[in-house]
Amino acid sequence: MTKFPLPIVLLTAAVFATASQFSQAHEGPDPLARWRFDSQGVVTEAEATTLRARRGPDGTVLGKHQMLGEKYEEALFLSGKMSGIVLAEDHNEAAKFLPSESLTVSVVVSVDRPEKWGGLVGVIQDNGSNESGWLLGYDQTTFTFALRGDNGPGKLTYLKGTTKYESGKLYHVVAVYDGKTMQLYVNGKLDAETTAQSGPIHYPGKAPFMIGAYRDDNEFHSQRGRIRDVVLYDLAAKKGWVEHDYEHNADLAKLPPVEIHEPLDFVIDPYLQFGTQTTMTVMWRSNRPAMGTLFYGETAQCPQRIDVADLKTVHEIRIEDLQPETQYFYRTETRLTEEGPPLLSEVATFQTAVHKDTPFAFAVISDTQGNPTVSGKLAGLAWEQRPSFLLHPGDLVSVGPDDSHWTQHFFPSMNPLIRHVPFYPVLGNHERNAQYYYDYVSLPSPEYYYTYRFGNAQFFMIDSNRNVDPESEQYKWLEKTLSESDAAWKFVCHHHPPYSSDENDYGNLWKTNKGTRGDTKARQLVPLYEKYHVDIVWNGHIHSYERTWPILENKAVNQGGPVYMITGGGGGPLETPGPIRPFFMNTVRRGHHYAMVRINGAKLEFQAYDLDNRMFDQMVIEKKTGQDQE
Repeated sequence: MTKFPLPIVLLTAAVFATASQFSQAHEGPDPLARWRFDSQGVVTEAEATTLRARRGPDGTVLGKHQMLGEKYEEALFLSGKMSGIVLAEDHNEAAKFLPSESLTVSVVVSVDRPEKWGGLVGVIQDNGSNESGWLLGYDQTTFTFALRGDNGPGKLTYLKGTTKYESGKLYHVVAVYDGKTMQLYVNGKLDAETTAQSGPIHYPGKAPFMIGAYRDDNEFHSQRGRIRDVVLYDLAAKKGWVEHDYEHNADLAKLPPVEIHEPLDFVIDPYLQFGTQTTMTVMWRSNRPAMGTLFYGETAQCPQRIDVADLKTVHEIRIEDLQPETQYFYRTETRLTEEGPPLLSEVATFQTAVHKDTPFAFAVISDTQGNPTVSGKLAGLAWEQRPSFLLHPGDLVSVGPDDSHWTQHFFPSMNPLIRHVPFYPVLGNHERNAQYYYDYVSLPSPEYYYTYRFGNAQFFMIDSNRNVDPESEQYKWLEKTLSESDAAWKFVCHHHPPYSSDENDYGNLWKTNKGTRGDTKARQLVPLYEKYHVDIVWNGHIHSYERTWPILENKAVNQGGPVYMITGGGGGPLETPGPIRPFFMNTVRRGHHYAMVRINGAKLEFQAYDLDNRMFDQMVIEKKTGQDQE
């Protein structure tokens, strides 16, 4: 044990809340855990990278990462793409290394990308009313400290700092909790404090113990930036200790910001957009501006190529003059320069749209927002059934203006499906009409409404966040396009449901019997559906499943009216139907799910499947020859 002169001993005794037990000559109280992110602490063997703790549990490094700097400045850089360090998948397994009554956690880190919910180290669960644990983190501008105490308000308090961090710059950040007060320090100075919480730390029943990520049951927000040190104590530090600890790291905090140039890589792997009988669009995103080449053909050798010399990060290449109803192979190459080494994608497949008289099938998944674990499983299950394409009724992500929700949630989870089949979306309310939506889709102008044909069906895609009254642009376009359609099957897709039995979205049906039982704005479109014999209207928004009877003139009928389908169980927090059964309800179910639709001429088969791939609802519609109604 290293010994120090008396002045340091006296300082140590004075700066921890319960430090009398450490009055002997000592550098300070022993931490519960400590991790140093240098070449000795971060070790790669075979294909696995481990963080070796100086004290506490070892960790598993996830995602792409690299060591940067030399000696004193050495640190681990996390890419921010499903990256982080798992210390324990269940924090209970590391309970002896976690504080209970009081807490001090000290880190030296950089934040290279703002996040609404950024995490540096902690154990947290924040799902609806289930809020517990603690987390030192950051948001879009400052560092944050979240914690729930046993005697507090029954939920997490998010303490927000005042010092705005600079991208790429190292900071010394300390969070302190003494059972009564939460404090946040940045570079040795008190940045924020609150007495909103009290009592021992209230941990969740189960949650991962993470470094470099905000992760709970349904969210995974990865830190993009450097980590040099993380030290965790079960004592509450005083101001003097924090200042003293900062002095040891002041040289690091004074360094200029560092812009990290990573090797060329995918931010979004290749995926498909708007396929027709003779065309297909392939899109992907690279982490640096680069030139793109698309190879394709009827064999896995992909003998044909399309080159785009312009340097871009979002790549979009349209293949033309394809044969209908034909399997093709494709792959991409991305280069920083013509002579530079290529970033290669795997070879994938697609099929062009089928002839009018050929049977086909499509998947329906909606409201995939913010839950890549669930949406990814549903996408995989849907792909196993080999659909021709995916219909998505909106709320692809939780926060449309947050790019990480696209790059870390939607696209990675859905890629097993959308690398093989194109997806056709509409805007939900959670997209917030964000530019990222328009950047990442390639649809007919104006992209928020459009139509497409597949086989003997035609799809009419509407943005129900915008005006849809009879004088609106979309209403007039929809009526004209429906009136001109000669398709055997007509389907409309928009996010908000004209009919819904949800418990509280359209009036709290547990407190009053007054409610609209559906979106009244979207219901303005119903006369068009009935007039032009629309077969099914696909919706989301409500995070559950519901199928109506055919509805005609506001009455349930056996045939002759559109069926309204809510397929909002793609990943978002689940919702519950109200206490009574409205006239339009046929089947309702709370649970995550996907749907498959199969069409063969005048026959349509519909089936809905839960997260375990068990079918829980089905429907068959058969048309009479020459009839475009049910």
